[in-house]
Amino acid sequence: MDILLLIIAGLAAGVVNAIAGGGSLITFPALIAVGLPSVDANVTNSVSVFPGYVSSVVGSRADLHGQVPRVRVLVPGTLVGAAGGCALLLLTPAKAFELVVPFLVLGAAAMLLFQDQLRGLVGHPRTMSPRRRAIALQAVAFVGAVYGGYFGAALGVMYVAALALVLEEPLRRINALKNVLSACVGLVTVVVFATFAPIHWGYVLAIAPATVVGGYLGAGIARRLPARVLKYTIVAFGTAIGLILLYRAFA
Repeated sequence: MDILLLIIAGLAAGVVNAIAGGGSLITFPALIAVGLPSVDANVTNSVSVFPGYVSSVVGSRADLHGQVPRVRVLVPGTLVGAAGGCALLLLTPAKAFELVVPFLVLGAAAMLLFQDQLRGLVGHPRTMSPRRRAIALQAVAFVGAVYGGYFGAALGVMYVAALALVLEEPLRRINALKNVLSACVGLVTVVVFATFAPIHWGYVLAIAPATVVGGYLGAGIARRLPARVLKYTIVAFGTAIGLILLYRAFA
């Protein structure tokens, strides 16, 4: 029954991560439910969901057409930021950051919801100079990666919300770029946690294949959703995740 629970959780997490992000809030409680301590569950979860990120990239590869140069520029800063986030997790107390995270997630959901109004305040992407856009993209990739290496829940929501303010691209193409950046963050967490943290590999073997299937299916669903539906789906996931984290932080 434990293995079945983890497989179902992995499948659902893969779908959710590909569409919006936040799948860790499915697999992490599942690992707690089968008896892992919280720290062990956190690092085991980070390793388990990584293959799902990779399959999300494969599933959304059509929407990455023309974005390869952008990806090449953003990947180095993303890898460095993720490594920094992992170091923060392993070397610092988590409680203070846990109190801030729910507001970051809720803020990201609100930022995506009111994207057009915010563009009126900060400027539309088409008015940005190439240099300003490049700097903004690097900042988004790096800061998001630090967050993802440290905590990770709703990383996709944050990436989509921030990238949508900087790029004049359809949301499905932004979602595809988000999948690549999330996969880079996931790769770093796998390497760091496999080296320095207590991973329960038996549970990884149960969850990881399911996230691959879920990630591929979720990417296909995201590509077929109308832009408006995709936007509100991501906002809904982000709001729900933020409220759950807020409850956990202050419970």
